Amino acid sequence: MISRRGILAGGGVGIGLVVAWGLWPRDYAPTLVADPGESAFGAWLKIGSDGHVTVAVPQAEHGQGVYTALAQIVADELGADWRTVGVEPAPLNPLYANPVGLNALFEGMPGVVPTAVAGPAPMLTAGSSSVRMFEAACRSAGAAARVLLCKAAARRWDADWADCRTEAGFVVQGTRRIRFAALAEDAARETLPEEPGIGGPGAGALAGRSVPRIDTPAKVDGSANFTGDVRLPDMVHAAIRQGPVGDSRLIGVDRAAADRVRGVLQIVETPAWVAAVATTGWAAQQALSAMAPRFATRGPLVDSGTIAAALDAAFETPGATMAQTGEIGTLLDGAGVVTAAYRVAPAVHAAIETRSATAAYRDGILELWLQTQAPGPARAAAARAAGLDEAQVVIHPMPVGGAFGAALGHDAAAQAAVLAVRLKRPVSLVWSRAEDLMHDRYRPAAAARLAARLDARGRILAWRTAIAAPATGAEIAARVLPGIASRAATALTRGDPHAVGGALPAYAIPAVAVVHHAAEIGVPTGALRGGAHGYTAFFTETFVDELARIAATEPMSYRIGMLGGGARLARCLSTAASLGGWNGGVPGSGQGIAAHAFRGSFIAVLAEAHLGADRRPVVERLVAAVDCGVQINPDLVRQQIEGGLIFGLATALGATTGFTRNLADARGFGDLHLPRLADTPDITVELIRSDEAPGGVGELGVPAVAPAIANAIFSATGFRLRDLPLRPST
Repeated sequence: MISRRGILAGGGVGIGLVVAWGLWPRDYAPTLVADPGESAFGAWLKIGSDGHVTVAVPQAEHGQGVYTALAQIVADELGADWRTVGVEPAPLNPLYANPVGLNALFEGMPGVVPTAVAGPAPMLTAGSSSVRMFEAACRSAGAAARVLLCKAAARRWDADWADCRTEAGFVVQGTRRIRFAALAEDAARETLPEEPGIGGPGAGALAGRSVPRIDTPAKVDGSANFTGDVRLPDMVHAAIRQGPVGDSRLIGVDRAAADRVRGVLQIVETPAWVAAVATTGWAAQQALSAMAPRFATRGPLVDSGTIAAALDAAFETPGATMAQTGEIGTLLDGAGVVTAAYRVAPAVHAAIETRSATAAYRDGILELWLQTQAPGPARAAAARAAGLDEAQVVIHPMPVGGAFGAALGHDAAAQAAVLAVRLKRPVSLVWSRAEDLMHDRYRPAAAARLAARLDARGRILAWRTAIAAPATGAEIAARVLPGIASRAATALTRGDPHAVGGALPAYAIPAVAVVHHAAEIGVPTGALRGGAHGYTAFFTETFVDELARIAATEPMSYRIGMLGGGARLARCLSTAASLGGWNGGVPGSGQGIAAHAFRGSFIAVLAEAHLGADRRPVVERLVAAVDCGVQINPDLVRQQIEGGLIFGLATALGATTGFTRNLADARGFGDLHLPRLADTPDITVELIRSDEAPGGVGELGVPAVAPAIANAIFSATGFRLRDLPLRPST
C-alpha cells in the first residue's frame, strides 16, 4: 500500500506528477525526462499522446530479461496493453539505489555494506536482485498511474473514479472506454488519494504470464545497439595494450612501425597502457601489434605455481570464522574424522562483448556510452581519470553483451575518458579478445579443506569448511564503492564474506564452522556469475556425496534426511530425482545429484555423465528443479535457469586460465574448453509453483552443476574429482 506521505507533487504538462515511490531514500526528486508528447508519472513511467507506455529501468540489460520483467510489473499494475510498452534506461539518480544488490554482492560484508548504505547506495545490477529490489516500487508506480488515469476519466464522465478500471490500455466504466493516450496529460495533473492501493481494478492481467521479451526483436533483426556499435560524427577508433598484472609500467613502443600502418592517427602513452588511434578499429589493432609495446614489471612473478603455493600458505595463517552454528569443540579431533581437499582455478568472464566504451568531450562535458552494471562508480572513475568534476560527465547506459559481472569494472570507461579529452574527438575504444582475457577480474583461485565426523548411523555431527581465497569482496568494494578501500581493509581483518559466500551448508548439522584464510595470489579478482557460490557449492555438495557413500546411504535421501525443516529444498531434490529417473547413483549409473539455496531461491540438479575417450567428462543430461517463489514471467525464469546450467557446465569443464609470468595463458575462446553445441546435454527444467516472495534467478542455475557432474563421474567410474575444472589427471 502506498500513501500520499510518500509522494511529492509537481506540476506542468510534460513534467507531470513527481512521485517518490517509497524507494529509499525519499528526498531525491525524480529526473526522468518526458519528451514532447509524453507525460511523466514520477520516476518510473511515461505515457505518450499516441498511447505508448515507457518504463524507466535502472538495471543493466545483459540478457537476463530485466527490461521485460520490471516493465511487466509496471504494466501489470497499470492495466496497460503489453504491445504498447517500451523501456529506456533510468537516469543516474539515488532514487534507483539498490541496497539489496549491494548486500547480495558482498554477502552482507560487516563494516562495509552497512556503512556504505548509510548514504545513497549506488545504482547497481548485481546479486540477482532486480525483482527483489524493485518489484514493490514498480507496482506502486503502476498503481499510482492507474488511479490518476481513472480520476482523469471520471472527471470527464462526471463519475466516481472508484467505479473505473483499466483494461489493455483503456480506462473503462460500464460501456464507456477511453484510451490512456487521451488521458495522459490530464492524469498527470491529478492528485492521488490517501491510499491509491496496489492490485486495484484492472491490475493483474499480466501477472505470471510469459509475455514476449521487449529486447528480443531488436536483437534478432540486428538493430540493437551495443557500446561497440555507437557511431558519432568525426569519431576515431582506439585499440589498447596494458601491462601484465602487478606493478607494470610501459617502457617503450616502436612508433615508427605503427606510423607505417595506413589509417593511424595518433599514439597515446600512459604509464600503465598505450593506445593506437586510427580511422578504423582494424587499423588501430594492426598499429598496436606493429608498435610491439614493452612493459617492465616490478615485484615477484606470478604463475600457476605461485598461485597454488599462495593458497597452501594461507592455510598456515590464522583464519577468520565467518559462520558458525553449535559448538564443534573436540568433535573434529582424533581418529574417525573424514577429510577432503578441493581446489579451483581462476575463472574468466569471457563475455561475447569485450569491454568497450565510446566517449566524446565537447564544451567541457564528457559523454560516455558504456556497458556498465554500476553507472555511478563508472562516472566517478571516468571523471577522476580525465581530471573532471563528476557533474561534467554524462553516462549513457547501453545494453550489455552478457557481462556476467565484468561490467562492474570501469577500466575501459576511464581509458576512453582520457583518450577523448586528449584527442578532442569522439573515440570508440574496444578491447581485443586477448586483452579482455589477460586483464580480466577473475573469479579467484581457491582451495578448501573440509572435515566432518559422522555418528554410528552415518549422520553428520560436526562439519568444518576452511577456504583459502583472496579477499575479493574488498577488491570489488574499492571499485563499486569509491573511497571505502581503507574501511573495507579494516573490515576484512575479520575475514571476507564474499570469498566464502554459500559455504554454509543448507543442512541441519548440529555443529558447523566456515573459516576464511585470506590469500594473496597476485591476480586481480572480481565477481563472476554465481560469485563464490560457484565454488563453495562444489566443495559442499561433493563432500556431502562423499559422506553419503561412507554412510552407505543413497545420496538424495541422505540430503533430504538432513534438511530438517527445509521443505523447499527437499521438494526440489525429490522433483529432480523423479523427473530424472534417479536410480540412487549406484555404481556404474553415471548419475549424480546436488542442491543449493541461493538469493532466496532453491535448486536441485541431477546430472548424467561419464568420461570420454580423452578422459574428459561428457555430460549427457541435466535435470533441474527450481523453487524461486512467485514467477513474474515463467519464460524468463526458465531462460535464466537454462542459461545458468550452461554457464555452470562451462565453469565445470573449462572457462579457466593458468598464468605464466604475470599473464593469463588464455588468449581466445579456443583456449577455454567451452562447451560447444555438440557438447550441450539434454536439459530439463521444472519450475515449482510457489506463493513465496520472488527470489533471485539470474545466478541460481550455476552453483549446483559442477558438484552434480562430479558426483555423476564418481558413480560412473568410482573416481572422485575434487578440482575445478573437472579434468582427471590419470
